[in-house]
Order: sequence, then C-alpha cells, then structure tokens
Amino acid sequence: MKNQKGFTLVEMLIVLLIISVLIIVTIPNVTKHFASIDSKGCEAFVNMVQGQVEAYKIDFHNYPTLEELATGGFIKDKDAKCPDGRSIIIVDGKVDVVEKNDEPNQD
Repeated sequence: MKNQKGFTLVEMLIVLLIISVLIIVTIPNVTKHFASIDSKGCEAFVNMVQGQVEAYKIDFHNYPTLEELATGGFIKDKDAKCPDGRSIIIVDGKVDVVEKNDEPNQD
C-alpha cells in the first residue's frame, strides 16, 4: 500500500466537536457582556451631560434644560440618548435616565 498523508474522518469529527464546544461556551459570555457595555456607556454619558450641566450653571447661573444645553453648544442634540436607547432628563440640575417603559406614549 502507498503511504498517503491526510486527515481521517474521525480526526475531522473530533476537531469539529472541539470547535462546536468552544462556540457554545463563548457565545453566551459575549452576549452577556453587551448589556454590561451598554449600561456602562449610559453611565458615562450621564456623567458627561452632568458635567455640561455644571458648566452651563457656571456660565449662566441657573440649571438648563436639554434644549438649552443643545442651543448653547454644550451637547450636540436636545434629544440626547444613551447608547442603549434610553432617554435622559434634567430635573433640578440632576441628570437622570428615563427607563424605556417609563417614557410617555407617542400615539
């Protein structure tokens, strides 16, 4: 018989099994971290807007609305939203996040 080199079917199946197990283990971990990334991004965004509120207060001696921050050039858009889609509001100089199910209905 000739000495042929190559992979056997059993070896290929073992490699596919190992790759499948690795994928099954990593996919849930990756998707779990997306929620964590969005919440940390929202927290950072709220802190940035809070800093802009304080800068506005120093300049104009009163707390602004989101629209006043946008027209004053402190933020880009008066409809500022967190990376996860939640809206923010300013109440008595404190920036807060509006949960999606707390938003008023647009109908």
